[in-house]
Amino acid sequence: MANRISQISGHLSNAAGRGLLHDEVAIITGAAQGIGRSCALLFAKEGAKVVVSDLDEKKAQIVVDEIKAAGGEAIAVGGDVGAEDFPEKIVKATIDKYGKINHLVNNAGFTYDKMLHTMADDAWDVIMKIHVRAPFRLVRAVAPHLRTKGEQGVNKSIVNVSSTSGLHGNVGQANYAAAKAAVVGFTKTIAKEWGAFGVRANTVAFGFITTRLTQAKEAGASIVIDGKKVALGIPGMPAPSTAGKATPAPGVPLGRPGSPDEAAAAVLFLVSPLASYVSGHTLEVTGGAGI
Repeated sequence: MANRISQISGHLSNAAGRGLLHDEVAIITGAAQGIGRSCALLFAKEGAKVVVSDLDEKKAQIVVDEIKAAGGEAIAVGGDVGAEDFPEKIVKATIDKYGKINHLVNNAGFTYDKMLHTMADDAWDVIMKIHVRAPFRLVRAVAPHLRTKGEQGVNKSIVNVSSTSGLHGNVGQANYAAAKAAVVGFTKTIAKEWGAFGVRANTVAFGFITTRLTQAKEAGASIVIDGKKVALGIPGMPAPSTAGKATPAPGVPLGRPGSPDEAAAAVLFLVSPLASYVSGHTLEVTGGAGI
């Protein structure tokens, strides 16, 4: 026990001046905006070399430019996480550039809300494709680079993004809730299968975080999937707070929604050495909602 404490202490103290993720390589999907963007910027600030992936490669490159302007290192890899060739594409780009992979954050996703009795098959299928099948295929693709032995002390992890909808269900989100519940079981299985290789796998379940998925649907945000425009947001959601006025957050003990930066901080904890003995866990980031 004393040796383990000394090892962790040494790791943290040695990395403190250089960042918690110094010289580690992290792939983050859905990283051009919202929580993914905040993760990319924060990881880079902590010394990681970041692979910024998004459906919109131009926006991903903007994030890369921000990272480089701040003295960090990153590349952009555009593409649809659900595409058949995407896992091979992003892994190859990462290895060609950096030679290794330490972390995978499966963050990409969107909502396609319908009441259960009116939900079409395509609304169900596409959410399963992006939130369950795509993370599975990405995790499988990074396996040769993470399931390696003889690397004592190397920090390796997978974080899959879930949601409180996956833990508790949510009206109008049968597809999204089912998919995000599947993510939890998938992650626990990774933790059990890959623990022997020093790989930690955790889930983060977000509650009310201010992103385009939780803004008013009337704001007009959308995403094009398989040639079809899908509206994002929540009908009738109040506009974001103005100076001096808090955005209503019913049921949240802290009384406000979380920010993308606060969400990213939770992901950083899970991938960092601070969570070196945390695996198979679902971290709820909810401001106290759902307790």
